[in-house]
Amino acid sequence: MTAVSADTDLVVRPQPLGAFPLPLGYLLIPASPETEDARVALLAGQVPQWPEALRAHELALAGDRDGALAALTGDGAVSRYNRFVIDPDSADVDELRSALGEFGVLVDVVRFALGRTDVPPQLGSATEELAAMVLSTQASKAFNEGAEALATSLLDQAVDAAEGVSKPLCGVLLGAAASIAAYGGKPDAYRRFETALKALEGADGLRVARAELHLNLAGLLHEQAQDRPELLNAAVPHYHSALQLVLREEAPLLWASAHANLATAYLTMPMTEASGQLRLGVAAQSLRSALKVYTREDYPEEWASVQLNLANSLVYTPSNHQGDNLVEAVELYEAVLEARDRDTDPLGRARVLANQGNVLAHLGAFDQAKAKLFEARFIFEEFVDHDSMRTVRGVLDEIARHTTLNRTEDPERDRAHDVDDD
Repeated sequence: MTAVSADTDLVVRPQPLGAFPLPLGYLLIPASPETEDARVALLAGQVPQWPEALRAHELALAGDRDGALAALTGDGAVSRYNRFVIDPDSADVDELRSALGEFGVLVDVVRFALGRTDVPPQLGSATEELAAMVLSTQASKAFNEGAEALATSLLDQAVDAAEGVSKPLCGVLLGAAASIAAYGGKPDAYRRFETALKALEGADGLRVARAELHLNLAGLLHEQAQDRPELLNAAVPHYHSALQLVLREEAPLLWASAHANLATAYLTMPMTEASGQLRLGVAAQSLRSALKVYTREDYPEEWASVQLNLANSLVYTPSNHQGDNLVEAVELYEAVLEARDRDTDPLGRARVLANQGNVLAHLGAFDQAKAKLFEARFIFEEFVDHDSMRTVRGVLDEIARHTTLNRTEDPERDRAHDVDDD
């Protein structure tokens, strides 16, 4: 532990930089007996019992920008730097950089993170957590320019610099490298995600970051399951872990995505045992949860996808209220059809029509079913989708057989129809 003077303030290294997101993850902790426990807790990825001296940091984490600025009343370089992180127009960057001494490089790290400059700072004499911050900005620049291998290498160097300083910081950097590896389809992506999650174990203040890693790893396994279906079983626990770490109010989009993708995994799994029926029920519950966030107004594409999956799950989930489930499914399909335009997504619309027509046929609403199926068949014919055309024709043939059978069983009704037709 090293005490470093920055103008009139005293700062103890290492500083808890980079693990928490902006703005807290870029604020410096001034040295004093009152703040030391908080500094140590933040280095461990924990939210501390905030002392009064760090009231601004507490407010910054809570998203109260104005309150945080009002609490930063000191005139020293650290106080002025912390105000700069929250309000980048509040300081002369050249003067502040000079006043901060070895911490001056953080001014340019913050400017890059906020989009105030496209040029990341140079490493220079920076070490440990300061070097990790500089290298991570350089990695971001490299990735944005399409140099994925360089970005990953720079993040690995940042992890090396942060080793022994903060496991959570290493975990965040490892997670960023893992995401780049997954984006590029690299075979070491899974290992990188696992290593990042291990580094973040116990970092209760970084639950959202951990949940994001679980979700990204689950997504990687889910994608690979197209060729290796057994990987779905490995993806599911990571979806559950993400949901155990965050509440809807904390990270609504992450929470909804985890629910939606968990449901998709369950719906994709083969129904080979009794537990498969239970999975379908859980899938339906997760889809209903996702729809609390994915509203038609705010997230129309996600809403339509989840709505459609919910309808499908209701059709295939065994239930003592199957009739009610089928009726609800028809209504869900209809809502999707209202949002799925014939011109912009014809095949998507046709598939919904085919599903809805099939359910209507099961409910005995043959005339309505035929109308939906005829429209679906017309679109499939237009786009030469032979497999879908055969499926729709099969349902129409089944409707025709049921209609013929009903007439055979009730000839009086048949004659009545004939009189009406005349």
